[in-house]
Amino acid sequence: MKTYIPGKDAALEDSINHFHMLLTQYDLEAKEASWLNPVPNVWSVHIQNKACPMCFTNGKGASKKAALASALGEYFERLSTNYFFSDFYLGKQAANAEFVHYPNEKWFPIIDNNILPKGILTSKLLEFYNPNEELCARDLIDLQSSNAERGICCLPFEQQSDKQTVYVPVNLIANLYASNGMSAGNSQNEARVQGLSEVFERYVKNRIISEAISLPAIPDSILQRYPNTLESINMLEQEGFPLLCYDASLGGKYPVICVVLFNPTNGTCYASFGAHPNFGVALERTVTELLQGRSLKDLNVFSPPSFDNDDVADLSNLETHFIDSSGLISWDLFKHTADYPFVDWSFTNSHNGSSSTEQEFSDLMAIIHQQDIEVLIMDYHHLGVYACRILAVGMSEIYPPEDLIIANNNMAISWRETLLSLPSSQLKPKQYLELIEQLDDDGLDDFARVRELLGLATGKDNAWFSLRVGELKAMLALAGKDLEQAKLWIDWTIEMNNSIFSPERNHAYRCLQTLIDFILMRGKEQFSDYQVAFNKMYGEMCVNEMWQYANAQKRFFGLFDVDDNLTQFTAHQQLLAVYHKLHLAMN
Repeated sequence: MKTYIPGKDAALEDSINHFHMLLTQYDLEAKEASWLNPVPNVWSVHIQNKACPMCFTNGKGASKKAALASALGEYFERLSTNYFFSDFYLGKQAANAEFVHYPNEKWFPIIDNNILPKGILTSKLLEFYNPNEELCARDLIDLQSSNAERGICCLPFEQQSDKQTVYVPVNLIANLYASNGMSAGNSQNEARVQGLSEVFERYVKNRIISEAISLPAIPDSILQRYPNTLESINMLEQEGFPLLCYDASLGGKYPVICVVLFNPTNGTCYASFGAHPNFGVALERTVTELLQGRSLKDLNVFSPPSFDNDDVADLSNLETHFIDSSGLISWDLFKHTADYPFVDWSFTNSHNGSSSTEQEFSDLMAIIHQQDIEVLIMDYHHLGVYACRILAVGMSEIYPPEDLIIANNNMAISWRETLLSLPSSQLKPKQYLELIEQLDDDGLDDFARVRELLGLATGKDNAWFSLRVGELKAMLALAGKDLEQAKLWIDWTIEMNNSIFSPERNHAYRCLQTLIDFILMRGKEQFSDYQVAFNKMYGEMCVNEMWQYANAQKRFFGLFDVDDNLTQFTAHQQLLAVYHKLHLAMN
C-alpha cells in the first residue's frame, strides 16, 4: 500500500526509492545519521553524505516516511543548487575549469572596477541591489572561484513577468539569499510551490517579529479538523510545554501559520512558522518544524519574550531567527487584541475546485504579483530530480543588499594566498607588522574565523579551524618581534578561545603568555633563573617550544602551509569530491 500526502505529486515510497536510486547512480549516497520522534506524528531525521559529513540535510514530517522523503528532497535541492559549496573556495583547478558552477553560466569580464559590466541583471533590479551606485565590479566576484581575472560569474534565471533571461551574479545570490527559496520535488510545480511557500514563511515571520505584530489565535473548532496535529499539540502540553497556535496570514493575505511553544521551567519561548496553500499542511509543517532535530530535553535553549521591541527588531536578532529560531520574540505577539482578524483561509481551491500543485503555484504567484514583486527562477534537472531556486526580489532576501558592500563573503579572498603561505614565509619583521595594519585597513573583524573568510573546510583537528583574525594578529606581532602588541593579542586570544581550544593549545598559550610577560617585565637575560619554575608549571617541552615563538625563532604556532587546491585539508578534499561528482552529472 502506497502513502500519499497533501502537497506531494507522488507516493512517499516512490519518492524515497527514486531518490535512493539516483544517489546510488551518482555515487552520492546519504546515510540516516539520527532519528527523533519526541511526540506522536512528529518525526525528524538527519542524513549526511557517506563520504562527506559536511553535506547533510534534515527532514521533518508527520510520519517516518514523510520525514525521510523531506530530508532526501532537501538533499537533492542542495546538491542541485550547489548550495553545499556556497561558503567555500573550490581551488585553483576548479576556478579555471571550463565551468565552475554550471555549463550555462556566463562570465562578464571586469574592464573597470568602478563600473558593473553591461548585461548583468536589469536596470530595475540594479535599482534594488545597487540603489546608491556604490557597488563595484569586484564586489561581485564569487567566493567559490575567487577568479577576478575571469570576471563576474552569473547564472541564467527566468524572469517570471516577461519570461526573459536575467543573468544574476553567483556572489549576489550567496550573500543575500542563503537557502531561501530553494526546493526539489516530484514535479516542477510541487517544488515551486514549496519554494514559494518558504519565501512567504520567512517574509511573514520577519514582518511579524520585527514589527511586533499581534496575531489572532486559531479557534479550537478549526484545530479539531486536524486530529493528528492536534494529538501532537496535546502531547506537548501534557509534557509541560503549553502552545499557542496563530493564524499568521495577516488577514488572509499569506498562507502562513505560527505556533509558539512556552517553557515555563525557564520562562522562555520559541516561535515556529510554516507555510503552504493548504491550511492543514501549513499547520502540520509548523508543528513538525517546532521539533525538527530536537528532543523534549532540547527545548530549554531559547530566550524569554521581550518588551523591548527595538531589540526584537534588530537585524542580528532576525538573523538568529533565520539560523535556529532562538532569537527574541516580543510579548506583543501574544496580546489578546490581535492586529488582524482570524481568517479560515485556503489557497488550494481558487479555481473550479482545483487543488493541483499547478494551480497552487499559480495562486501563490498571484499573491506576489499583487505586490509588484519580481520573481526570478532557475531550474535544475541534471540529477534526475526537478529542483529550483526562486528569488523574490524585495521579499526573499535573508540579508540586506548593503551587505554586498559591508559584509561580502569575498572581502578576504585577496588575502588567501598570503595567509595560507605564512607558516613558511621569510618576511622581514617590519613586513609582518605591516600585515597587521593592512588587516585593519581592510576592515576584517578581529572575531572573524579565518577559515570562513577564506572559504576553507579545515576539519577540526588543526589550528586553522579555530584561528580568528585576532589570534592571527598575535602571531604576526610575534613574528614581527613587537612583544607589547603581541601581549595584547595573546591576552585577547586566551580570553576568546578558552572554551574552543584543546586543553593542549590552551596550556601552550598560557605558557606563551607567561613568557611574554616575563620578557617585558624582566628581560630575556634572567630566563635561566626562572626556567626551573617555568618547567614545573608548564613542562620542559612546552616551555622550550613557546620560548622559541616568543623570540620569533619559530612562527605561526600550529599552522601549516596550504597549497592552491587545499590538498592539506581532508575535509575540504571530501567536499571537492562531491563537487566533482556533481560536475560529471552536468556534462
